[in-house]
Amino acid sequence: MEVLEFIVGKDQQNERIDKAAASFGDWSRTQIQSWIKEGRLTVNDEAIKTNYKCQAEDKIEITLPEPEELEAAPEEMDLDIYYEDSDVLVVNKPRGMVVHPAPGHLTGTLVNGLMAHCKDLSGINGVLRPGIVHRIDKDTSGLLMVAKNDAAHKSLVNQLVAKTVTRRYKAIVHGVIQHDQGTIDAPIGRDKQDRQSMTVTKTASRDAVTHFNVLERFDQYSFIECQLETGRTHQIRVHMKYIGFPLAGDPKYGPKKTLPIEGQALHAGILGFIHPRTGEYLEFEAPLPEEFSSLLEMLRNNR
Repeated sequence: MEVLEFIVGKDQQNERIDKAAASFGDWSRTQIQSWIKEGRLTVNDEAIKTNYKCQAEDKIEITLPEPEELEAAPEEMDLDIYYEDSDVLVVNKPRGMVVHPAPGHLTGTLVNGLMAHCKDLSGINGVLRPGIVHRIDKDTSGLLMVAKNDAAHKSLVNQLVAKTVTRRYKAIVHGVIQHDQGTIDAPIGRDKQDRQSMTVTKTASRDAVTHFNVLERFDQYSFIECQLETGRTHQIRVHMKYIGFPLAGDPKYGPKKTLPIEGQALHAGILGFIHPRTGEYLEFEAPLPEEFSSLLEMLRNNR
C-alpha cells in the first residue's frame, strides 16, 4: 500500500482540495473526491470534506488503492479495415470509439475489436495496448496503423520518431484564419491547473510542431488541414487554441457555443508510412465521416 505526501503551496491558497490534490498527480478531480469519501485522503492527518479549501503548508496524504489487474478481451465488431497483411493493419476508427482499454473503458474499444479480428498483434505496449503504435482521441475519427508483430512495431515507432510518417487531419475551427498557411512550433506539456488537459508551456514539456493550410473560409469558421510533424497528446487541439482558433465542438479546449457536433470536428484523413518488411511507401485516405460533411454543407449553405 503506497502513501503519498504533498505540501500545499502559497499559490494554492483557498483552492478546493480536489483541484489542489489533482495537480500533484495524473488524477481527475472526480477520482480525488472519491478518495476523500473513502477516507484515503487526509489533510494534516484529519479527514476532510470534498469542499475543503486548502491553506498554505497543509499536508495532504493520499493512500493509493491497490492497482487493479486489467485485461483486454476480444469483442466481435465491424471494423473498417483499409489494409492488412502479416505485418501491419490500417483501420479507420469511428468517432466515439476509445482506442485501448483503461479504467472505466474496458470494453468496446478498438483494441477489443482488433483482438477478435486477428490473433497476431505486437506485444510491445503490453496487454492493454496490443498492436497500438499511435493513438487518436475518442472523438477524433480516422486512420490508425497497427503492428501485428514486434519487428513491425519497432519499425513504425522509429518512423514516428524520425518524423517520416505522413499524418494529415481535416478540422473545422472557430474564427476566420486570414493567412492561407502557417506553422505552429510551441512545446506542449500537462496543464498545472488541470492535470487532465495539455497546454503550451516551457515547463516539463516536449517539442511540438503542427503545419496547417486553410481549405475554406466561412462567416465564423475555417475548414483547415493540419499535418503533424510531432505527435503530442491533443496536439492539434492545443495548438489551434493557442493561436486563437480552437476546434469546433471541442469540449475541453473550445468555447461552449459551437457547432452541433459531439466532440471536436477533427478527422485523421491521410496516413502514410514505409512498410516495415518491403520498404514500400504506403498511403491511405479515409473520407470525412457523414457528421463532419454535414457540418461543412451547413456552413456553406449559411454563407
